[in-house]
Amino acid sequence: MVKSHYNASLTLKLYVLAAVVFGLYSGRVCPMLETLSFAELFTHVSTTFGSVYLVRHFLLSEHKLVQQQKHALLDSVLMFFGSLVLATFYNTFYDFTLDSNLKVLFGMTLFGFFTGVLLQLDAKIAHFDSLSSAERYQFELSGQRQSIVKQMIFLISLLLITLTSMLAMVAVKDIFWLEQNPQRVLDGTGKISVIKEFIYISVVLGAYVITIMIQWSKLIQRVLTAQESSLLEVANGNISKRLPIFEHNEFGSMASLTNQMLDSLESSQDEVKTTRDVAIVSLSALAESRDNETGAHILRTQEYVRALAAHLSQFEQHKPLLTSHYIELLYKSAPLHDVGKVGIPDNILLKPGKLTDEEFEVMKGHPEIGAKALSMAEGQLGSNSFLQLAKEISLTHHEKWDGSGYPKGLKAEEIPLSGRLMALADVYDALISERVYKKAFSHEKAKAIILQGNGNHFDPQVVDAFIAIENEFVAIANKYRSLEAQENEQEQRMHA
Repeated sequence: MVKSHYNASLTLKLYVLAAVVFGLYSGRVCPMLETLSFAELFTHVSTTFGSVYLVRHFLLSEHKLVQQQKHALLDSVLMFFGSLVLATFYNTFYDFTLDSNLKVLFGMTLFGFFTGVLLQLDAKIAHFDSLSSAERYQFELSGQRQSIVKQMIFLISLLLITLTSMLAMVAVKDIFWLEQNPQRVLDGTGKISVIKEFIYISVVLGAYVITIMIQWSKLIQRVLTAQESSLLEVANGNISKRLPIFEHNEFGSMASLTNQMLDSLESSQDEVKTTRDVAIVSLSALAESRDNETGAHILRTQEYVRALAAHLSQFEQHKPLLTSHYIELLYKSAPLHDVGKVGIPDNILLKPGKLTDEEFEVMKGHPEIGAKALSMAEGQLGSNSFLQLAKEISLTHHEKWDGSGYPKGLKAEEIPLSGRLMALADVYDALISERVYKKAFSHEKAKAIILQGNGNHFDPQVVDAFIAIENEFVAIANKYRSLEAQENEQEQRMHA
């Protein structure tokens, strides 16, 4: 059951239109009703159509058929009963012939059908437009499938049969009329009346058919446009998007099957992401276990990198690269920036004092060790954006804007943006963190050191982003400092 979307204004307009067209035909076009004046005919037609409309408006606007969007059936039946009353009236008081009464019955029922079809299509369009995004995706296919192709074939066939039958009835009726009025053949007025009647009926039926086809195309266009829009979002990486389902027909069935496929694809993708995240955590934990740095360093740096990237994504220069998908990958890949430290000997990696020049040269090899390990993973698992980005960050996060960094001595924009972002995040966290060889610096002191490195160590745009969101950096640092304190307290309790 759906909301009826009863359009009182359109219903009144269509009933008035049907009354006018039917009245004009009876009073001005049909050559057989000369015994009735135009005023009499229009009074009869107006009274009949008006009464039918009042019943439709006040008694049947919330009828079950309206709720089920079967207006064509309701209005056809309603007009048929209205035509029975009118035909009975003419047969009783004006002694109408059988063919004239059949014409009244057939004509009014036909106008009821046309009116109902237009109201039905309008209700479907209104219902679709009123649905929220969530409601469009929550539609469940149930009941018997209604083929939209069969509906269109049925409608077109019915319209052709109606047009053919109507013209055949008119032809037979006019032939009979001309036989009874031979003088109208001789003076030529009969031929003009017949031609006028054929043209009138063809124009009226054609106009209704064209209007119905236009409304039908509007409905189909809305459904297809909504589904196309959803597919474009899926193609752009939003795998959680689903196609709207409006009715249980071919479009609804295809959308439902597509949504099932997307559900399966999203489930598989979630599984791959979970596997990837487990691998990241495992490798990061391995690197962390061999270093003096804590796990909070990994968590803080990936938060810093994401915050910097999100800020830079507002600017036109960076919008093509810094999409939401790329920023998420950047966030996930950042913990692997120091994975190469697993290849550094303990006596160098864990040395509490300052490294000698020779020792520092060995330490400077960890970016390439990490990149090589990730390259091996690419060789085994196949290349993907996550491994490429993790390798890029690992290899370039110690490069400097002026070209004095390592291991390649890259300069300025030769350094990938991911490496430039990680360079600042890594240094900032090292400055505010306590090490065996130094005390933790305050945010202001760390900020001053980063500003000193603006244009030589760090990309000026990245530094500007850092200054713009420095409060976020402070909040991130405080958040994980609290978590570290809680973990240390729990550990002490366990050993107490």
